[in-house]
Amino acid sequence: MFQHLKRLGTETAVYGISTIFGRFLNFLLVPFYTNVLAPGEYGIVAYVYSLIAFINVIYSHGMETAYFKYSSTLEIGTTKQNFSTPFISLFGTSIFFSFLIFILSSLMVKIIAIPAQYDSIILFTAGILAFDCMALIPLAALRMEHKAKLFALIKFSNIVINVGMNLILLLMFKMGVVGVFISGFIASTVTLLMLVPIIIRHFTIEFNFPLWKALMKFALPYVPSGLASMVIQVIDRPILRSITDDATVGIYQANYRLGIFMMLIVSMYDYAWRPFYFSTAKEHDAKDIFARVLTYLVLIMSTVFLIITFFIKDIVKINILGGYIIGQNYWIGLKIVPVVLLGYLFLGISSNLSAGMYIEKKTKYSPLITGVGALINILSNFLLIPIIGMMGAAIATLIAYFSMTLMMYFIVQRIYPISYEFDRLFKILLAVGTVLIVYYFVPIEMLSNSNIVIIVWKVVLLIAFSSLIYFMKFFYQNEKEGLKRIFGKIRNGSFFTSVSDSIDSNS
Repeated sequence: MFQHLKRLGTETAVYGISTIFGRFLNFLLVPFYTNVLAPGEYGIVAYVYSLIAFINVIYSHGMETAYFKYSSTLEIGTTKQNFSTPFISLFGTSIFFSFLIFILSSLMVKIIAIPAQYDSIILFTAGILAFDCMALIPLAALRMEHKAKLFALIKFSNIVINVGMNLILLLMFKMGVVGVFISGFIASTVTLLMLVPIIIRHFTIEFNFPLWKALMKFALPYVPSGLASMVIQVIDRPILRSITDDATVGIYQANYRLGIFMMLIVSMYDYAWRPFYFSTAKEHDAKDIFARVLTYLVLIMSTVFLIITFFIKDIVKINILGGYIIGQNYWIGLKIVPVVLLGYLFLGISSNLSAGMYIEKKTKYSPLITGVGALINILSNFLLIPIIGMMGAAIATLIAYFSMTLMMYFIVQRIYPISYEFDRLFKILLAVGTVLIVYYFVPIEMLSNSNIVIIVWKVVLLIAFSSLIYFMKFFYQNEKEGLKRIFGKIRNGSFFTSVSDSIDSNS
Protein backbone atom coordinates (compact mmCIF):
# COMPACT_ATOMS: atom_id res chain seq x y z
CA MET A 1 0.00 0.00 0.00
CA PHE A 2 2.78 2.41 0.91
CA GLN A 3 4.30 2.16 -2.58
CA HIS A 4 0.95 3.02 -4.18
CA LEU A 5 0.49 6.01 -1.90
CA LYS A 6 4.06 7.11 -2.58
CA ARG A 7 3.40 6.94 -6.32
CA LEU A 8 0.24 9.03 -5.96
CA GLY A 9 2.17 11.60 -3.95
CA THR A 10 4.96 11.74 -6.52
CA GLU A 11 2.53 12.07 -9.44
CA THR A 12 0.68 14.81 -7.60
CA ALA A 13 3.98 16.68 -7.29
CA VAL A 14 4.84 16.07 -10.96
CA TYR A 15 1.48 17.30 -12.23
CA GLY A 16 1.17 19.95 -9.59
CA ILE A 17 4.38 21.98 -9.91
CA SER A 18 3.51 23.54 -13.28
CA THR A 19 -0.11 23.95 -12.18
CA ILE A 20 0.88 25.73 -8.98
CA PHE A 21 3.36 28.01 -10.70
CA GLY A 22 0.97 28.95 -13.50
CA ARG A 23 -2.05 29.50 -11.31
CA PHE A 24 -0.03 31.42 -8.76
CA LEU A 25 1.23 33.74 -11.48
CA ASN A 26 -2.35 34.19 -12.65
CA PHE A 27 -3.39 34.78 -9.03
CA LEU A 28 -1.01 37.76 -8.93
CA LEU A 29 -3.60 39.58 -11.03
CA VAL A 30 -5.87 39.64 -7.97
CA PRO A 31 -3.67 41.99 -5.90
CA PHE A 32 -2.96 43.93 -9.09
CA TYR A 33 -6.65 44.40 -9.94
CA THR A 34 -7.67 45.20 -6.38
CA ASN A 35 -4.99 47.88 -6.11
CA VAL A 36 -5.67 49.38 -9.56
CA LEU A 37 -9.41 48.88 -10.17
CA ALA A 38 -12.26 50.12 -8.02
CA PRO A 39 -14.51 47.37 -6.57
CA GLY A 40 -17.25 48.25 -9.06
CA GLU A 41 -14.86 47.90 -12.02
CA TYR A 42 -13.48 44.61 -10.77
CA GLY A 43 -17.06 43.49 -10.26
CA ILE A 44 -17.73 43.96 -13.99
CA VAL A 45 -14.64 41.91 -14.85
CA ALA A 46 -15.72 39.10 -12.51
CA TYR A 47 -19.29 39.20 -13.83
CA VAL A 48 -18.35 38.99 -17.53
CA TYR A 49 -15.78 36.26 -16.93
CA SER A 50 -18.43 34.25 -15.07
CA LEU A 51 -20.58 34.49 -18.21
CA ILE A 52 -17.59 33.41 -20.33
CA ALA A 53 -17.30 30.29 -18.17
CA PHE A 54 -20.89 29.35 -19.04
CA ILE A 55 -20.56 30.12 -22.74
CA ASN A 56 -17.33 28.11 -22.94
CA VAL A 57 -19.36 24.98 -22.20
CA ILE A 58 -21.55 25.69 -25.24
CA TYR A 59 -18.56 26.47 -27.46
CA SER A 60 -16.71 23.24 -26.59
CA HIS A 61 -19.88 21.10 -26.11
CA GLY A 62 -17.89 18.15 -24.75
CA MET A 63 -15.80 17.71 -27.91
CA GLU A 64 -12.48 17.62 -26.05
CA THR A 65 -13.61 14.59 -24.00
CA ALA A 66 -14.94 12.92 -27.15
CA TYR A 67 -11.56 13.48 -28.85
CA PHE A 68 -9.78 11.74 -25.97
CA LYS A 69 -12.18 8.80 -26.27
CA TYR A 70 -11.94 8.19 -30.03
CA SER A 71 -8.33 9.23 -30.67
CA SER A 72 -7.16 6.77 -28.01
CA THR A 73 -8.96 3.81 -29.60
CA LEU A 74 -9.16 4.82 -33.30
CA GLU A 75 -12.47 2.99 -33.53
CA ILE A 76 -13.40 5.15 -36.54
CA GLY A 77 -11.06 6.79 -39.03
CA THR A 78 -7.33 7.47 -39.09
CA THR A 79 -5.19 9.29 -36.53
CA LYS A 80 -5.26 12.50 -38.57
CA GLN A 81 -9.01 12.25 -39.12
CA ASN A 82 -9.50 11.86 -35.39
CA PHE A 83 -7.67 15.16 -34.95
CA SER A 84 -9.04 17.10 -37.92
CA THR A 85 -12.71 16.16 -37.63
CA PRO A 86 -13.24 17.55 -34.11
CA PHE A 87 -10.88 20.47 -34.85
CA ILE A 88 -12.78 21.50 -38.00
CA SER A 89 -16.08 21.08 -36.15
CA LEU A 90 -15.01 23.35 -33.28
CA PHE A 91 -13.38 25.81 -35.67
CA GLY A 92 -16.65 26.17 -37.61
CA THR A 93 -18.94 26.45 -34.59
CA SER A 94 -16.59 28.91 -32.87
CA ILE A 95 -16.60 31.22 -35.89
CA PHE A 96 -20.39 30.97 -36.10
CA PHE A 97 -21.05 31.64 -32.42
CA SER A 98 -18.56 34.51 -32.20
CA PHE A 99 -19.92 36.08 -35.39
CA LEU A 100 -23.38 36.05 -33.79
CA ILE A 101 -22.00 37.74 -30.68
CA PHE A 102 -20.21 40.29 -32.90
CA ILE A 103 -23.25 41.35 -34.93
CA LEU A 104 -25.51 41.31 -31.86
CA SER A 105 -23.00 43.10 -29.58
CA SER A 106 -25.25 46.13 -28.96
CA LEU A 107 -28.09 43.85 -27.92
CA MET A 108 -25.74 41.76 -25.79
CA VAL A 109 -24.64 44.85 -23.84
CA LYS A 110 -28.29 45.52 -22.95
CA ILE A 111 -29.03 41.89 -22.11
CA ILE A 112 -26.14 41.46 -19.67
CA ALA A 113 -26.62 45.03 -18.40
CA ILE A 114 -23.10 46.41 -18.42
CA PRO A 115 -22.35 50.15 -18.67
CA ALA A 116 -22.31 51.49 -22.25
CA GLN A 117 -18.67 52.66 -22.00
CA TYR A 118 -17.62 49.01 -21.79
CA ASP A 119 -19.45 47.83 -24.94
CA SER A 120 -16.15 47.00 -26.68
CA ILE A 121 -15.40 44.19 -24.21
CA ILE A 122 -18.15 42.15 -25.89
CA LEU A 123 -16.09 42.05 -29.09
CA PHE A 124 -12.93 41.00 -27.27
CA THR A 125 -14.95 38.39 -25.38
CA ALA A 126 -16.14 36.92 -28.69
CA GLY A 127 -12.51 36.63 -29.80
CA ILE A 128 -11.39 35.04 -26.52
CA LEU A 129 -14.16 32.44 -26.72
CA ALA A 130 -13.39 31.55 -30.33
CA PHE A 131 -9.61 31.28 -30.05
CA ASP A 132 -9.72 29.38 -26.75
CA CYS A 133 -12.11 26.86 -28.27
CA MET A 134 -9.97 26.44 -31.40
CA ALA A 135 -7.00 25.65 -29.16
CA LEU A 136 -8.77 22.81 -27.31
CA ILE A 137 -8.03 19.94 -29.72
CA PRO A 138 -4.38 20.88 -30.44
CA LEU A 139 -3.73 21.14 -26.69
CA ALA A 140 -5.53 17.82 -26.13
CA ALA A 141 -3.32 16.26 -28.82
CA LEU A 142 -0.22 17.29 -26.87
CA ARG A 143 -1.63 15.59 -23.78
CA MET A 144 -2.42 12.42 -25.76
CA GLU A 145 1.17 12.36 -27.03
CA HIS A 146 2.53 12.94 -23.50
CA LYS A 147 4.18 16.19 -24.62
CA ALA A 148 3.92 17.51 -21.08
CA LYS A 149 6.75 20.03 -21.34
CA LEU A 150 5.44 21.63 -24.54
CA PHE A 151 1.89 21.64 -23.17
CA ALA A 152 3.06 23.33 -19.96
CA LEU A 153 5.17 25.84 -21.92
CA ILE A 154 2.21 26.94 -24.06
CA LYS A 155 -0.19 27.18 -21.10
CA PHE A 156 2.41 29.02 -19.06
CA SER A 157 3.11 31.42 -21.95
CA ASN A 158 -0.59 32.24 -22.11
CA ILE A 159 -0.54 33.27 -18.46
CA VAL A 160 2.69 35.26 -18.76
CA ILE A 161 1.37 37.18 -21.78
CA ASN A 162 -1.94 37.84 -20.05
CA VAL A 163 -0.28 39.13 -16.89
CA GLY A 164 2.27 41.18 -18.86
CA MET A 165 -0.37 42.82 -21.06
CA ASN A 166 -2.47 43.64 -18.00
CA LEU A 167 0.50 45.43 -16.45
CA ILE A 168 1.15 47.40 -19.65
CA LEU A 169 -2.44 48.31 -20.54
CA LEU A 170 -3.67 49.11 -17.03
CA LEU A 171 -0.58 50.81 -15.60
CA MET A 172 0.93 52.54 -18.64
CA PHE A 173 -2.14 53.19 -20.79
CA LYS A 174 -4.75 53.40 -18.00
CA MET A 175 -7.23 51.30 -20.01
CA GLY A 176 -9.04 49.90 -16.96
CA VAL A 177 -11.69 47.24 -17.53
CA VAL A 178 -11.28 47.27 -21.32
CA GLY A 179 -7.55 46.61 -20.90
CA VAL A 180 -8.31 43.43 -18.96
CA PHE A 181 -10.23 41.96 -21.91
CA ILE A 182 -7.74 43.16 -24.52
CA SER A 183 -5.05 41.35 -22.51
CA GLY A 184 -7.09 38.16 -22.50
CA PHE A 185 -7.72 38.46 -26.24
CA ILE A 186 -4.01 38.93 -27.02
CA ALA A 187 -3.04 35.97 -24.80
CA SER A 188 -5.60 33.70 -26.50
CA THR A 189 -4.45 34.83 -29.97
CA VAL A 190 -0.77 34.15 -29.24
CA THR A 191 -1.62 30.74 -27.74
CA LEU A 192 -3.44 29.70 -30.90
CA LEU A 193 -0.52 30.94 -33.03
CA MET A 194 1.89 28.85 -30.94
CA LEU A 195 -0.26 25.82 -31.72
CA VAL A 196 -0.17 26.32 -35.49
CA PRO A 197 2.78 23.87 -35.98
CA ILE A 198 0.84 21.24 -34.01
CA ILE A 199 -2.25 21.85 -36.14
CA ILE A 200 -0.29 21.62 -39.41
CA ARG A 201 1.42 18.39 -38.33
CA HIS A 202 -1.88 16.66 -37.44
CA PHE A 203 -4.25 18.22 -39.98
CA THR A 204 -5.90 16.63 -42.99
CA ILE A 205 -8.71 18.04 -45.11
CA GLU A 206 -10.55 14.72 -44.84
CA PHE A 207 -13.66 15.27 -42.71
CA ASN A 208 -14.98 11.92 -41.48
CA PHE A 209 -18.77 12.27 -41.11
CA PRO A 210 -19.36 8.90 -39.38
CA LEU A 211 -16.64 9.87 -36.89
CA TRP A 212 -18.19 13.32 -36.42
CA LYS A 213 -21.59 11.78 -35.68
CA ALA A 214 -20.00 9.44 -33.13
CA LEU A 215 -18.08 12.34 -31.55
CA MET A 216 -21.25 14.43 -31.23
CA LYS A 217 -23.23 11.52 -29.82
CA PHE A 218 -20.55 11.01 -27.18
CA ALA A 219 -19.94 14.72 -26.51
CA LEU A 220 -23.34 16.38 -26.27
CA PRO A 221 -24.51 14.57 -23.09
CA TYR A 222 -21.62 16.29 -21.29
CA VAL A 223 -23.15 19.73 -21.92
CA PRO A 224 -25.87 19.56 -19.22
CA SER A 225 -23.35 18.26 -16.68
CA GLY A 226 -20.83 20.91 -17.74
CA LEU A 227 -23.40 23.70 -17.44
CA ALA A 228 -24.47 22.42 -14.02
CA SER A 229 -20.84 22.37 -12.91
CA MET A 230 -20.40 25.97 -14.10
CA VAL A 231 -23.56 26.94 -12.23
CA ILE A 232 -22.00 25.75 -9.00
CA GLN A 233 -18.70 27.50 -9.71
CA VAL A 234 -19.83 30.92 -10.96
CA ILE A 235 -23.61 31.46 -10.79
CA ASP A 236 -23.19 33.27 -7.48
CA ARG A 237 -21.60 36.28 -9.25
CA PRO A 238 -24.54 37.08 -11.58
CA ILE A 239 -27.07 36.44 -8.80
CA LEU A 240 -25.10 38.57 -6.33
CA ARG A 241 -24.89 41.36 -8.92
CA SER A 242 -28.62 41.24 -9.60
CA ILE A 243 -29.41 41.58 -5.89
CA THR A 244 -26.59 43.94 -4.84
CA ASP A 245 -24.18 45.89 -7.10
CA ASP A 246 -20.91 45.68 -9.05
CA ALA A 247 -18.83 46.80 -6.06
CA THR A 248 -20.13 43.93 -3.91
CA VAL A 249 -19.35 41.46 -6.70
CA GLY A 250 -15.82 42.87 -7.00
CA ILE A 251 -15.18 42.53 -3.26
CA TYR A 252 -16.66 39.03 -3.28
CA GLN A 253 -14.58 37.93 -6.28
CA ALA A 254 -11.31 39.22 -4.82
CA ASN A 255 -11.82 37.38 -1.54
CA TYR A 256 -13.18 34.26 -3.22
CA ARG A 257 -9.95 34.05 -5.22
CA LEU A 258 -8.06 33.79 -1.93
CA GLY A 259 -9.43 30.27 -1.85
CA ILE A 260 -6.61 29.48 -4.30
CA PHE A 261 -4.62 28.05 -1.38
CA MET A 262 -7.11 25.19 -1.03
CA MET A 263 -8.07 25.08 -4.69
CA LEU A 264 -4.48 24.31 -5.68
CA ILE A 265 -4.40 21.35 -3.29
CA VAL A 266 -7.62 19.99 -4.80
CA SER A 267 -6.48 20.62 -8.39
CA MET A 268 -3.08 18.97 -7.89
CA TYR A 269 -4.70 15.99 -6.21
CA ASP A 270 -7.41 15.58 -8.84
CA TYR A 271 -4.85 15.72 -11.65
CA ALA A 272 -3.00 12.72 -10.19
CA TRP A 273 -6.02 10.95 -8.66
CA ARG A 274 -7.88 10.10 -11.88
CA PRO A 275 -5.13 8.04 -13.55
CA PHE A 276 -4.12 6.63 -10.14
CA TYR A 277 -7.45 4.99 -9.26
CA PHE A 278 -7.86 3.48 -12.73
CA SER A 279 -4.41 1.91 -12.59
CA THR A 280 -4.87 0.74 -8.98
CA ALA A 281 -8.45 -0.57 -9.25
CA LYS A 282 -7.33 -4.12 -10.10
CA GLU A 283 -5.13 -4.44 -7.01
CA HIS A 284 -6.50 -6.77 -4.35
CA ASP A 285 -6.32 -4.05 -1.69
CA ALA A 286 -7.49 -1.20 -3.95
CA LYS A 287 -10.40 -0.22 -1.74
CA ASP A 288 -8.19 -0.07 1.35
CA ILE A 289 -5.78 2.16 -0.55
CA PHE A 290 -8.61 4.47 -1.66
CA ALA A 291 -9.86 4.73 1.94
CA ARG A 292 -6.37 5.55 3.22
CA VAL A 293 -5.93 8.20 0.50
CA LEU A 294 -9.12 9.95 1.64
CA THR A 295 -7.88 10.00 5.23
CA TYR A 296 -4.58 11.61 4.26
CA LEU A 297 -6.30 14.04 1.88
CA VAL A 298 -8.70 15.24 4.59
CA LEU A 299 -5.83 15.66 7.05
CA ILE A 300 -3.83 17.77 4.58
CA MET A 301 -6.82 19.89 3.54
CA SER A 302 -7.86 20.40 7.17
CA THR A 303 -4.37 21.63 8.04
CA VAL A 304 -4.39 24.07 5.12
CA PHE A 305 -7.89 25.19 6.11
CA LEU A 306 -6.78 26.07 9.64
CA ILE A 307 -3.57 27.82 8.57
CA ILE A 308 -5.33 30.07 6.04
CA THR A 309 -8.32 30.72 8.32
CA PHE A 310 -6.03 31.84 11.14
CA PHE A 311 -3.59 33.91 9.08
CA ILE A 312 -5.58 35.25 6.10
CA LYS A 313 -5.88 38.72 7.67
CA ASP A 314 -2.12 38.81 8.15
CA ILE A 315 -1.45 37.49 4.64
CA VAL A 316 -3.50 40.12 2.82
CA LYS A 317 -1.80 42.93 4.73
CA ILE A 318 1.64 41.99 3.43
CA ASN A 319 2.99 45.07 1.67
CA ILE A 320 4.23 44.38 -1.88
CA LEU A 321 5.70 47.31 -3.80
CA GLY A 322 3.48 49.75 -1.99
CA GLY A 323 0.33 47.65 -2.37
CA TYR A 324 -1.30 44.67 -0.65
CA ILE A 325 -2.30 41.11 -1.57
CA ILE A 326 -5.75 42.63 -2.06
CA GLY A 327 -6.50 46.34 -1.75
CA GLN A 328 -7.78 47.77 1.53
CA ASN A 329 -11.18 48.52 -0.04
CA TYR A 330 -11.66 44.76 -0.40
CA TRP A 331 -10.78 43.67 3.15
CA ILE A 332 -14.40 43.89 4.24
CA GLY A 333 -14.96 40.59 2.42
CA LEU A 334 -12.29 38.55 4.22
CA LYS A 335 -14.97 36.93 6.35
CA ILE A 336 -16.01 34.71 3.41
CA VAL A 337 -12.56 33.13 2.95
CA PRO A 338 -12.97 30.29 5.54
CA VAL A 339 -16.31 29.39 3.97
CA VAL A 340 -14.74 29.27 0.50
CA LEU A 341 -11.90 27.09 1.81
CA LEU A 342 -14.39 24.70 3.38
CA GLY A 343 -16.30 24.48 0.11
CA TYR A 344 -13.13 23.47 -1.75
CA LEU A 345 -12.41 20.92 1.01
CA PHE A 346 -15.71 19.16 0.32
CA LEU A 347 -15.01 19.36 -3.42
CA GLY A 348 -11.75 17.49 -2.78
CA ILE A 349 -13.59 14.82 -0.77
CA SER A 350 -16.18 14.48 -3.55
CA SER A 351 -13.40 14.00 -6.10
CA ASN A 352 -12.02 11.11 -4.05
CA LEU A 353 -15.44 9.50 -3.57
CA SER A 354 -16.21 9.63 -7.30
CA ALA A 355 -13.57 6.98 -8.12
CA GLY A 356 -16.00 4.08 -7.75
CA MET A 357 -18.49 5.67 -10.12
CA TYR A 358 -15.90 5.85 -12.91
CA ILE A 359 -14.35 2.46 -12.17
CA GLU A 360 -17.77 0.81 -12.47
CA LYS A 361 -18.68 2.98 -15.52
CA LYS A 362 -21.76 4.39 -13.78
CA THR A 363 -21.21 7.93 -15.08
CA LYS A 364 -24.95 8.34 -15.60
CA TYR A 365 -25.10 9.47 -11.97
CA SER A 366 -22.71 12.38 -12.55
CA PRO A 367 -25.25 14.72 -14.22
CA LEU A 368 -27.76 13.89 -11.48
CA ILE A 369 -25.34 14.77 -8.67
CA THR A 370 -24.07 17.91 -10.40
CA GLY A 371 -27.57 18.99 -11.41
CA VAL A 372 -28.94 18.68 -7.88
CA GLY A 373 -25.89 20.58 -6.58
CA ALA A 374 -26.52 23.35 -9.11
CA LEU A 375 -30.20 23.61 -8.16
CA ILE A 376 -29.33 23.75 -4.45
CA ASN A 377 -26.74 26.45 -5.18
CA ILE A 378 -29.18 28.64 -7.11
CA LEU A 379 -31.94 28.36 -4.50
CA SER A 380 -29.50 28.97 -1.64
CA ASN A 381 -28.11 32.07 -3.36
CA PHE A 382 -31.53 33.62 -3.82
CA LEU A 383 -32.48 32.72 -0.26
CA LEU A 384 -29.32 33.81 1.56
CA ILE A 385 -27.94 36.79 -0.39
CA PRO A 386 -30.87 39.12 0.48
CA ILE A 387 -30.32 38.27 4.16
CA ILE A 388 -26.52 38.20 4.61
CA GLY A 389 -25.14 39.54 1.32
CA MET A 390 -21.90 38.14 -0.04
CA MET A 391 -21.58 35.73 2.89
CA GLY A 392 -24.81 34.18 1.66
CA ALA A 393 -23.24 33.56 -1.76
CA ALA A 394 -20.23 31.86 -0.17
CA ILE A 395 -22.42 29.71 2.09
CA ALA A 396 -24.61 28.76 -0.89
CA THR A 397 -21.58 27.34 -2.71
CA LEU A 398 -20.48 25.50 0.45
CA ILE A 399 -23.95 23.98 0.83
CA ALA A 400 -23.88 22.85 -2.82
CA TYR A 401 -20.47 21.14 -2.51
CA PHE A 402 -21.46 19.54 0.82
CA SER A 403 -24.71 18.24 -0.69
CA MET A 404 -22.86 16.83 -3.70
CA THR A 405 -20.39 15.09 -1.39
CA LEU A 406 -23.21 13.42 0.56
CA MET A 407 -24.97 12.34 -2.63
CA MET A 408 -21.71 11.06 -4.09
CA TYR A 409 -21.01 8.99 -0.97
CA PHE A 410 -24.42 7.28 -0.76
CA ILE A 411 -24.70 6.64 -4.51
CA VAL A 412 -21.16 5.32 -4.97
CA GLN A 413 -21.40 3.13 -1.85
CA ARG A 414 -24.21 1.25 -3.57
CA ILE A 415 -22.14 0.49 -6.67
CA TYR A 416 -18.59 0.35 -5.25
CA PRO A 417 -18.68 0.05 -1.45
CA ILE A 418 -15.55 1.10 0.45
CA SER A 419 -14.97 0.93 4.20
CA TYR A 420 -13.60 4.38 4.86
CA GLU A 421 -11.61 5.10 8.03
CA PHE A 422 -14.39 7.01 9.76
CA ASP A 423 -12.76 6.68 13.19
CA ARG A 424 -9.69 8.56 11.93
CA LEU A 425 -11.78 11.06 9.98
CA PHE A 426 -13.75 11.77 13.16
CA LYS A 427 -10.50 12.46 15.02
CA ILE A 428 -9.59 15.06 12.39
CA LEU A 429 -13.05 16.62 12.68
CA LEU A 430 -12.81 16.70 16.47
CA ALA A 431 -9.36 18.33 16.43
CA VAL A 432 -10.40 20.94 13.83
CA GLY A 433 -13.64 21.72 15.64
CA THR A 434 -11.90 22.11 19.00
CA VAL A 435 -9.30 24.64 17.82
CA LEU A 436 -11.90 26.55 15.77
CA ILE A 437 -14.15 26.92 18.81
CA VAL A 438 -11.24 28.28 20.82
CA TYR A 439 -10.21 30.59 17.96
CA TYR A 440 -13.65 32.16 17.52
CA PHE A 441 -14.73 32.25 21.16
CA VAL A 442 -11.51 33.54 22.72
CA PRO A 443 -11.38 37.21 21.59
CA ILE A 444 -7.59 37.47 21.53
CA GLU A 445 -7.71 40.53 19.24
CA MET A 446 -9.82 42.33 21.85
CA LEU A 447 -7.57 41.25 24.70
CA SER A 448 -4.33 42.36 23.07
CA ASN A 449 -3.33 45.01 20.54
CA SER A 450 0.03 43.38 19.90
CA ASN A 451 0.32 41.69 16.49
CA ILE A 452 3.09 39.49 17.83
CA VAL A 453 0.88 38.20 20.65
CA ILE A 454 -1.96 37.52 18.21
CA ILE A 455 0.30 35.64 15.78
CA VAL A 456 1.85 33.60 18.59
CA TRP A 457 -1.65 32.69 19.77
CA LYS A 458 -2.55 31.41 16.31
CA VAL A 459 0.65 29.37 16.14
CA VAL A 460 -0.23 27.88 19.55
CA LEU A 461 -3.61 26.84 18.16
CA LEU A 462 -1.95 25.09 15.22
CA ILE A 463 0.36 23.28 17.63
CA ALA A 464 -2.71 22.34 19.68
CA PHE A 465 -4.30 20.86 16.54
CA SER A 466 -1.19 18.77 15.84
CA SER A 467 -1.03 17.68 19.48
CA LEU A 468 -4.68 16.60 19.49
CA ILE A 469 -4.07 14.53 16.35
CA TYR A 470 -1.05 12.91 17.99
CA PHE A 471 -2.58 12.21 21.40
CA MET A 472 -5.74 10.78 19.86
CA LYS A 473 -3.37 8.19 18.30
CA PHE A 474 -4.34 9.16 14.76
CA PHE A 475 -1.15 7.79 13.19
CA TYR A 476 -0.34 4.09 13.03
CA GLN A 477 3.14 2.94 13.95
CA ASN A 478 4.22 2.29 10.35
CA GLU A 479 3.02 5.80 9.42
CA LYS A 480 5.10 7.32 12.21
CA GLU A 481 8.14 5.48 10.92
CA GLY A 482 7.41 6.65 7.38
CA LEU A 483 7.13 10.27 8.53
CA LYS A 484 10.42 9.98 10.38
CA ARG A 485 12.11 8.77 7.18
CA ILE A 486 10.62 11.63 5.17
CA PHE A 487 11.69 14.27 7.70
CA GLY A 488 15.13 12.67 7.79
CA LYS A 489 15.43 12.99 4.02
CA ILE A 490 14.24 16.60 4.18
CA ARG A 491 16.95 17.41 6.72
CA ASN A 492 19.73 15.98 4.57
CA GLY A 493 18.27 17.23 1.27
CA SER A 494 17.80 13.84 -0.40
CA PHE A 495 14.00 14.16 -0.36
CA PHE A 496 13.98 17.06 -2.83
CA THR A 497 16.57 15.32 -5.00
CA SER A 498 14.36 12.23 -5.27
CA VAL A 499 11.30 14.35 -6.13
CA SER A 500 13.31 16.20 -8.79
CA ASP A 501 14.46 12.90 -10.29
CA SER A 502 10.84 11.67 -10.37
CA ILE A 503 9.72 14.85 -12.16
CA ASP A 504 12.47 14.51 -14.76
CA SER A 505 11.62 10.88 -15.40
CA ASN A 506 7.93 11.67 -15.85
CA SER A 507 8.38 14.70 -18.12
